[in-house]
Amino acid sequence: MSQRDNEPRSPASAAHRPSLWLTVLSLIAFVVLMALGVWQVERRAWKLALIDRVEQRVHAPAQPLPSRTSWPTISAANDEYRHVDVSGRFLHDRETLVQAVTEEGPGYWVLTPLQRDDGTTVLINRGFVPSERRDPSTRQGGNPDGRVVVAGLLRVTEPKGGFLRDNVPQHNRWYSRDVAAIAAARDLQNVAPFFIDADAGSQSAGGPIGGLTVIRFPNNHLIYALTWFALAFMLAGRLFVTFRGGLFRRQRFVHEPAGGPDASARRTGSDAGTIVEPT
Repeated sequence: MSQRDNEPRSPASAAHRPSLWLTVLSLIAFVVLMALGVWQVERRAWKLALIDRVEQRVHAPAQPLPSRTSWPTISAANDEYRHVDVSGRFLHDRETLVQAVTEEGPGYWVLTPLQRDDGTTVLINRGFVPSERRDPSTRQGGNPDGRVVVAGLLRVTEPKGGFLRDNVPQHNRWYSRDVAAIAAARDLQNVAPFFIDADAGSQSAGGPIGGLTVIRFPNNHLIYALTWFALAFMLAGRLFVTFRGGLFRRQRFVHEPAGGPDASARRTGSDAGTIVEPT
């Protein structure tokens, strides 16, 4: 047996060598973090395309309301915020007030059924009124009679209620613009499965304030992507440092005679003549 075989392994090398399971879990975590970053990049591309489509719909000239035969196929992805116009007569005695908070302050959206010549009905969000004008008698002058033409943005129904607040039709408390529930509560027939947010040009003097539709799509995907990628590269850097200090760390063995000039300073035992120097 040679003297090299009798030499003990460096405790520093063993301390820096990671376990197999820790290595595997770290590699899995790295892959997951990179996948999350790529996913956020893809989500950002999708969101930018969505914003572009909505901008085109909002600023396009108003088009006639989709035909009744196409109503079952209308969806948020393909139709929401489409600029449309519709004509008919308001049924002011069946309006519904939905709680709202706008740039004008807290109050209500006024949803009024518009009866069309073909017998169908479309809910029109005529706009906002403050709480002191909740009573219809305070705005009778702003309720037009006869035939009207309304232009605005097509919106999909908002079923069930608002955030943590359910609609209570029996008590006439509404927190979202749920078309089906409002139609049932107001005994409306042949109602379109969407509603129209009237624009500012469709409002009448003394009536609700129109044109307050908020179009906002949060787009933080780039920040999320950079965060995931940063975490992945930090983990990769930690793995590199760990492996470089352990598994990939070479050692140079230097043997000095026991009687050498530095023997008294280096002597720690029977193997005092052998030192380990990492390179």
